[in-house]
Amino acid sequence: MTSNSIDDLFAWTESLGISLSNAQQEKLALFVTEVWAWQKKMNLVGVTTKGRVIRELLLDSLVPLPYLPETGSLLDLGSGAGFPAIPLKICLPAVHVQLLEPMNRKAVFLRHVIRLLGLDRTEVICARIEESGKMLTSHGYHAITARAVTSLRQTLEWCGPYLAQKGVLISFQGSSWKEALEETGESMRRQELVVSRTLPYRLPGKTGERMILFFTEKATSQDLASPISAPS
Repeated sequence: MTSNSIDDLFAWTESLGISLSNAQQEKLALFVTEVWAWQKKMNLVGVTTKGRVIRELLLDSLVPLPYLPETGSLLDLGSGAGFPAIPLKICLPAVHVQLLEPMNRKAVFLRHVIRLLGLDRTEVICARIEESGKMLTSHGYHAITARAVTSLRQTLEWCGPYLAQKGVLISFQGSSWKEALEETGESMRRQELVVSRTLPYRLPGKTGERMILFFTEKATSQDLASPISAPS
């Protein structure tokens, strides 16, 4: 299966045990349509076909869904065109989501698509994380996502201080994830983080293995032996 159509996406998520309601499927389809329409006017994403948007961006965004809290707050670092934050918000409507995106043209798109999809408790912060401390919650986030933003070491340095107690930092990695992880030893010690879960997977039509790394505070890592509030 090459997952070039939105119907392929829903078949793939079902195979992972991720059930999507009709309303969620409609919003995800509309989101992809809007991304592709804007892609023709500005460079939102780095892929060249709508099928690749579905397979390499949307499908990829949904992989950690069963392991995310269904309530609380989520910060998405470097949101770009909204992957993974918008698909995750569609599937986790009770979560308060903040999308951190420094490029104004992409922030404009994100605000547009949030209005179009009717996503409440969702806001865009047009700033870099190192400049946005006063705009981020002082209580910390229950989940932080980072996909194709910067090095893993820098991600931990930036995001570690914003994790709530028992919060989880989710980093999307490619096939070189072991090398990236080896470079984070000092950052993990400084932030008192550990890898509490690894989630290997392959995207349809792609041969390389990808990995999602879940980081939590050392003191709470044992609490994550099973998914947090995993969707039923």
